[in-house]
Amino acid sequence: MSMPGTEPPADARSPVPAVSDPADARVPEAAVDAAEPRRAGGPLADAVRRAAATLAAAPEVTLLAHVNPDADALGSALALGLALHRRGVRVRVSFGDPGDAPEALRALDVAGLLVPAAAVPEAPPVLVALDTGSVDRLGSLGDRVAATVAAGGEVIVVDHHASNTRYGTQHVVDEHVEATALLALRLVDALGVPLDAATARCLYAGLVTDTRAFRHAGPEAHRVAARLLSAGVDAAATVRPLMDTHPFGWLRMLSVVLARAELDPHAARGLGLVHAVVRAADADGLGSQEVDSVIDVVRSTAEAEVAAVLKEIGPERWSVSLRAVSRLDVRAAAEALGGGGHRLAAGFTAEGTAADVLAALRTALDHAPLL
Repeated sequence: MSMPGTEPPADARSPVPAVSDPADARVPEAAVDAAEPRRAGGPLADAVRRAAATLAAAPEVTLLAHVNPDADALGSALALGLALHRRGVRVRVSFGDPGDAPEALRALDVAGLLVPAAAVPEAPPVLVALDTGSVDRLGSLGDRVAATVAAGGEVIVVDHHASNTRYGTQHVVDEHVEATALLALRLVDALGVPLDAATARCLYAGLVTDTRAFRHAGPEAHRVAARLLSAGVDAAATVRPLMDTHPFGWLRMLSVVLARAELDPHAARGLGLVHAVVRAADADGLGSQEVDSVIDVVRSTAEAEVAAVLKEIGPERWSVSLRAVSRLDVRAAAEALGGGGHRLAAGFTAEGTAADVLAALRTALDHAPLL
């Protein structure tokens, strides 16, 4: 059930990039422990206080995740929504595409806050976009941003992507934190809502997935994780459906895709590129989360600094996931192709044949800066 953001027309004879891959930018560029020193003051603290004041005064709040929502986007939206719900606020949580939330994330909605995109008002008085770097990433709900601003409402953007375009009226944005869930927790605390097990579980889901099970987590992220566990999160029960469970068909898909994977040791400035292609027929009957997980297998290749997975989303239309180990800035490569993300995790969408897209990617990687 994967769908990319809105894309401009493109000549199918050559890869023309559009918006960034909805599943990519999950892993932060570094385990930067930058959140704690900014708690007492500074621009981020001021932004958190202002956003919390707006939310506290609102009788109704609509929270949006990006298209094809992952655990950080939807978990953050549901966590903040639960906190507001407990304050008596009327809350809606939604996303543009696809029609249903990923099965692994549905259990997080314990209060029934999720509504279909069609139920989102045209101009909500207070709109919160979470883990969403640009309006395009809201898909079919992107028009609510301009409509809300035109009607005099507030659009609060809560995000951790360096490529965020600051498209709201308020911005709680910090590229140094490992997950949007950490910013959502700041807002929950600023609202004065005690952290309960249900809210903590939503936040833990976002934190554990965006840090790849804490492989890319700094000290503050670990301190937050300990707090969430103390609030009642069952780590094993939360993580298993998110990261350790796939239908049997995933194994068949993986065997076909990995058999076609290729290693180019001379690409990516000589640091090595491994790439694989997931065609629509390979993923027939599988959810987007299964397709998105392929990159985590491909990236384990020891001989390559960069891993790429091309996921077919239409006739000669591709969503591309990029991962780097530590030495090459794949965000720069993704931005050169119209996408974005983090230095070690990024993505873009493009049109053309798989060979066209890979050729453009190789050129972008060869011009990407070393870290």
